[in-house]
This record gives sequence, structure tokens and C-alpha cells, in this order.
Amino acid sequence: MLLKSTNLFFMKNLLFWSALFTITMFLACNSEQTNTQAAQATQTKSFAERKTPESKMVQETPQSPTKTVTNPSSKATASKTQETNLSESPQTAKTALKPSRQVVKENIPDTKITMNKEQGKTAAAIPVTINPSVKPPTKTVGNSSTTGTVHTAPAQTPVVKKVEEVVKVVKTEVPVKPEQKPTIQDKPENKPADKPQLSHDTWDQLLRKHVSASGKVNYAGFKADKNKLDAYLEMLDKLPIQDSWPKAKKMAYWINAYNAATVKLIVDNYPVKSIMDLDGGKPWDRKWVKLGGKAYSLNNIENDILRPQYKDARIHFAVNCAAKSCPPLLNRAWTAANLERNFEKQAKSFINNPQYNEVDKKRVRISKIFEWYAVDFGDIVSYLNKYANNKANSNAKVEYLEYDWSLNQ
Repeated sequence: MLLKSTNLFFMKNLLFWSALFTITMFLACNSEQTNTQAAQATQTKSFAERKTPESKMVQETPQSPTKTVTNPSSKATASKTQETNLSESPQTAKTALKPSRQVVKENIPDTKITMNKEQGKTAAAIPVTINPSVKPPTKTVGNSSTTGTVHTAPAQTPVVKKVEEVVKVVKTEVPVKPEQKPTIQDKPENKPADKPQLSHDTWDQLLRKHVSASGKVNYAGFKADKNKLDAYLEMLDKLPIQDSWPKAKKMAYWINAYNAATVKLIVDNYPVKSIMDLDGGKPWDRKWVKLGGKAYSLNNIENDILRPQYKDARIHFAVNCAAKSCPPLLNRAWTAANLERNFEKQAKSFINNPQYNEVDKKRVRISKIFEWYAVDFGDIVSYLNKYANNKANSNAKVEYLEYDWSLNQ
């Protein structure tokens, strides 16, 4: 009987200690799982803080079909006011509160955990009030999809916090660039510099500024702008005529060069009464006009290039010799675009100007230019009638006027 009682006693003790051991192991496993969830929540919070480092963030779970699980530990803590900072994974975060706000649970009779079916994440559905004057302690919500328990993140030492801050700065500010293999295109290419383009704009501006519509030249004004005039002639020297240029562009180049060189000749010796006072009365024979590295005289340009190569008598109404009896200097630069139009304009204007020519039916009194270059004009009466307002008879008497060599100013 005694033996039976003793065996019963040991059996009861064995059952008691076995139950106690089972409970202890269960609690230990549960505690380990809880710590793992807290660490995961802390890591999630750190990721969220990288987006808003100045504040403790409270984020909401997006509206989606959810199921509700009662939190067994919330009733035990419902009577206490806790400060919490709710956060969830970056995939489901929508709203971040302003920095330094306190989150407080108030009067929570029955706290529930909502589970997002799509994301598999949980967040505590806790009514909160915000106290902007108090900074909340670090709280987090466990990501467990089974227990739904709210855990407090373990406190971090200043050293650990400092290390985490350094890691975040390194990850944020030092992006890792993929290695690039050097290629031939990485080497700078030595492209030749663009060659300057021929332009008569500078000469055009000087003519419009210092030559009147009637052809009167302000040589004093040209002298004040002598640097611009010299720069234009230097540009013509560096950009000589090319064989590929069209005829009109070549003719415009030579006409502008002739006229600009004539003006420079006067400006370099101004004040002077007549161009005939220069170079012993033969200023057209001296070779000093540099174009394409070669020196030309004014006679070279007119009588060796313009006249024989292009065979157009209207050239004589385009080039100017700085004398009053010379056809007036056009106050615009010649270009390929305006060449033909200005040829016609200058020819008609000169022939019908009584200061230079008089055309009647029976008699014509005309410039000596028509005498000096008669070979270019052919039958002079026929040529005059092409442009004259008053037509002359074919047998009209032809006379030539005296030439005035004083400056055309």
C-alpha cells in the first residue's frame, strides 16, 4: 500500500515537472521568435528613416481586403498610455507625419491587428493623438503574421546609433558606379577649327554709315573707323577667291576689294584734295592691295581681272575712283545676291544724272568713261538708249565732258 502511494507520488511529480519543462521551452521559443520579429521591425524602421531622417514616421497600411485578428496581449496593456511610432514596409507606406511628433495610444478597450492579404504585412490599428512638444521613444510594430503582438524595440547605445548613421550616409552619398571599359570614343577627337566664312557685313556697315545715297563720301568718318576698314581688307586677304565660287560671288568680291582699297588709299593720306595728288598722279599702278597673299594694283583688279574675265561694261558703274566725275560709290556692299539688281540700278542712275551725262535726240554730252572704255560699250548711242529716259537718234552728235578729279566728298 505504501509502495503504491509512493509510486503515485513520483508519477504526479514527474507529470508536473514535464509540464513545467514543456511550458518553459514554449516560452523560450516564443521569446526568441519575438526578438527576431523586433529586429526585423527595427530594420524596417531604419529603412523608413532613411527617407525621412529628421522625423519619426507613422505610416498607414493601404486600403485593401484585410482580415482581423484579436490581439491577446492588448487587453492587458489597455489601461496604460503608451507612446508608439508605427511603421511598415516601404512597399505599403503611404503617409509620413511631420518631424518630432508624439504618438500616444488612448483608451484602447480592444486593440486589433489588421493583416494585408496582398502584402502579407501587419500594422496595429490603434487610435492615436499627437503631442508635438514631446519626442516619442522608439516603438515599432512586429511584422509577425501569426501573433500580432506589439513589441518595443531594444534600446540602442550611442555607439551603435553612430555606426548606423555612418552606414546610412555611406549608402546614400556614395553610389556605386558600374565599371566602364575604356573605348576609343572616350578619347577626345582633334577636330579642325572651322574656317572663317567670307562676309561683307563690316564693309556694308561702313558704307551705310559714311556714304550718302547720292554717293558723297565722308572720309573723316572713315578715318575714325580705320581699324574696321583695315580689318575688312585683312579678311579679304585671308579668304581669297575660290574656283568653286559662282561668277556673281567672284565679281562682288573684286568690286568690294577695289572700292575698299580706294577708300583706304584716301584715308591713309587724308586730308588730300585729289587722288591724283598721290603716287605721282598714278595711284592705280602701285601694287599694294594684298589679296590671298598676292599684291595687286587697282589697275590689276579692274583691267586685268574684272574687265577681261567678266566682260560686263556695267562694271564701270560699280568701281569708284574717289573723284567727283566718277560714277557715285554705292552705299551698300556688293554681294552675289544683289549684283545684277545693283548693276541695273547704277547704270540707269548714272546715265540719267545730268551731273554726269546729258542725252537728247540730236546730241549727247557724256562722261569720259565712255570714251576711255569705248571698247567695252560698243555702239555708244545704242548703249545709252538702253538706260536713258530720253532716247537719242542713232546719228546724234557725241561729246565728252571734262573730268573732275577732286574728291567725291
